[in-house]
Amino acid sequence: MDRKYITLKNLILNQEKYIGLKFFSDKVVQALVNGLPEAQWSEEYGMYYLPNTPANLNLIFKTFRGVAWINCNHFYPRSNFGREKDPTDVQWFHNRPAIEGKKTCPKSYLDKLELKRYANSTVRTYVSLFESFLNHYSERNLQDLNENDIRQYLQKLIRDKCSNSYINQSINAIKFYYEIVLEMPNRFYSVERPRAEEKLPKVLAKEEVIAIIENTNNIKHRCIVGLLYSAGLRRGEVLNLKLNDVDSKRMVIKVRSGKGNKDRFTILSGKLLKDLRKYFLEWRPKTYLFEGPKGGRYSAESVLKIVREASRKAGIRKSVSPHMLRHSFATHLLESGTDLRYIQVLLGHKSTKTTEIYTHVATNIFFNIKNPLD
Repeated sequence: MDRKYITLKNLILNQEKYIGLKFFSDKVVQALVNGLPEAQWSEEYGMYYLPNTPANLNLIFKTFRGVAWINCNHFYPRSNFGREKDPTDVQWFHNRPAIEGKKTCPKSYLDKLELKRYANSTVRTYVSLFESFLNHYSERNLQDLNENDIRQYLQKLIRDKCSNSYINQSINAIKFYYEIVLEMPNRFYSVERPRAEEKLPKVLAKEEVIAIIENTNNIKHRCIVGLLYSAGLRRGEVLNLKLNDVDSKRMVIKVRSGKGNKDRFTILSGKLLKDLRKYFLEWRPKTYLFEGPKGGRYSAESVLKIVREASRKAGIRKSVSPHMLRHSFATHLLESGTDLRYIQVLLGHKSTKTTEIYTHVATNIFFNIKNPLD
């Protein structure tokens, strides 16, 4: 006998919450659904629905126990994306000047981002993108908007030639309000996303990386650039490093709360360790490995300026970012024969598919291929 499935969805109809029941045509399932009190059919959403109450949810599980498998993947929120352990800074939002005629992000939206401890960069991105959406429908009540309204807004972004990444982030910011703030998980589950762009990572040659390190202004800047490359760290991971995260005995660096809120270890360069010791004696950081003039964590903007200024002084014409140094770390390891699985661990990638992108930019495989012109 074929296994029967029912997928639970979330619906908002006339500002009321409902449980949607999505399933393939089946006489047994249909008969049981017909027996549920208050069950109605929605032509617009192509599914049955009934009021979203604990009693009805329990009734659904009881009714279909042993008959059909209940898929709740689209019903309960479970994403950890963007969260971090450090306190979320939302003070900038309260301090910014109001713009006449422009709506601002609801306090409930900001409160939920703070309570869920989303990364500060994610908070700023979500607030900015959601406010753009909010002001596009400035004359409408947010709870009255439906999936077609979302699609029309996304079509506007496409006409404005926004990138696929920008559109995807906009969808995330909008879904966060309906699914997390209003507690309607996967409210807009059928909104189409643009296809992911498969762009190859931009990589520097080893000589270029060394030239950038040599053209930094001081030992502190040298250590920051050195860590980005030699440990394959993201910019935020460098800024989050604390003094005891550098283990000179085991020659490893502990990365706390990396992307996806995961801890990991990566390698420590012996050459860099000498620079780090000089840096510590000269700068005497107290808590974080790299601190600002008034203490506290060093700023992300400063790291970007350090990399770009050193690249300019090194005579590198291409635009260099901190993340390019991480890409270069992975590519150079692969070119030197390091197993892809080890590189995956060092980078903190969840899947080898993410790491495999570097096989497309590693050039050592080309050396064994004879060019037909030669």
